[in-house]
Amino acid sequence: MSYDDSAPAQRTERLTEHDESHPTPTGPGPSRRRPRAVAARGGLAAVAGLLALVAATSCAPASASASVPVSVSSAGPSATPSGAPYLPAPTGPHPVGTTSLYLKDASRPDPWVPEAGARELMVSLWYPATSRSGPRAPYVTPKESELILQGKGVTGVPADVLSRTRTNAHTDARPAGVRRTLPLVVLSPGFTDPRSSLTALAEELASRGYVVAGIDHTYEAFATTFPGGRLTTCAACELETDDFGKKAVENRAVDVSFVVDELTGPHPAWRGASLIDPSRIAMAGSSLGGASAAETMLNDPRVRAGINMDGTMFAPISASGVARPFLFLGQTLHSPGGEDPTWDRDWEHLTGWKRWLVVAGAVHASFTDYDLLAQQIGVDLGGDLSATRTVEITRRYVRAFFDLHLRGIPQPLLNEPSPRYPEVEFCTPETASCR
Repeated sequence: MSYDDSAPAQRTERLTEHDESHPTPTGPGPSRRRPRAVAARGGLAAVAGLLALVAATSCAPASASASVPVSVSSAGPSATPSGAPYLPAPTGPHPVGTTSLYLKDASRPDPWVPEAGARELMVSLWYPATSRSGPRAPYVTPKESELILQGKGVTGVPADVLSRTRTNAHTDARPAGVRRTLPLVVLSPGFTDPRSSLTALAEELASRGYVVAGIDHTYEAFATTFPGGRLTTCAACELETDDFGKKAVENRAVDVSFVVDELTGPHPAWRGASLIDPSRIAMAGSSLGGASAAETMLNDPRVRAGINMDGTMFAPISASGVARPFLFLGQTLHSPGGEDPTWDRDWEHLTGWKRWLVVAGAVHASFTDYDLLAQQIGVDLGGDLSATRTVEITRRYVRAFFDLHLRGIPQPLLNEPSPRYPEVEFCTPETASCR
């Protein structure tokens, strides 16, 4: 499919990921330069002094500095992988389908590379399907795998190893459901991470009857492939921008609202869009994506609930507060009074239903696919949880939150600690304690 740079406002094209070629980086921005590296806790990188990313090294704006200087473990392989990496099967009753959309918002220029013209996004949808027909969706292309590993400083593994990851969703399978009954969850990944980094969570939610939209925030990811094989890289990594985190969060909120428009508006971008219930929309994100959830809710009342998974809150919640349900879910450095003070600062401005949970033994990557995949390919990110356990915990608590707030199904799991998940601690900021 050819790329149409002259498309009108809000033009939408569908792209199935298995049709993508193996491109080389092109397009505006300093895409071929090696990103600057900033060391931070447990193999995570920092952006604007606070942003944590899963990697041994990663990129940051030139003005960034690490706020938590600690040692970084080797990113080289710690074990010999026994086979191709895989995502655990989702636990819900529905087969899972997936497709990709190319969206173009001609109403605004790209915030990172204005000379590129209108803002373009690639979006993956995961949804309940009528059957397991069609090929399993690829995780990433070989070229994307190479650029992701290069950007994160991971060596000693095949460059295409992430592209071999076995997923559970079937490309372009027929959507299942009744008109205007399926809740919509938007997922926003961490800075430099692609939308595929939250696939295990997306597949789980889709198997439970949710439509899930994962967004690649263009020029913020190490690799994003567009129709026709055009590939962009992390131009934002090379910019010297004042208050980078705040700008990124605000931009992502606009991206999310645009995607919601495209899925629920009068001329939706997806053939199954009529299944979506526009009154039941929520958002979750990892790292910078999680930090963007509250900002999105402040600006878009359609988003009824939000989850921040281990993300520093770059844009403070305004004094007016967020009165809709919100969940903090992170590693123990996000405990009250811990190394990231932004959760303490913003807790009082969450005025609706709220919980603050931390997971003992987790690292930043534990709330994405990358802790799981890193362990499978022999890379040690420093966590104490097994590969599948990180996925199980994230899936279970995120699903409980959305089942409660989008479907009204009681969730005792969110009321107190569970013996089934002893790693998950409930925090009380007023006493600076977790149990």
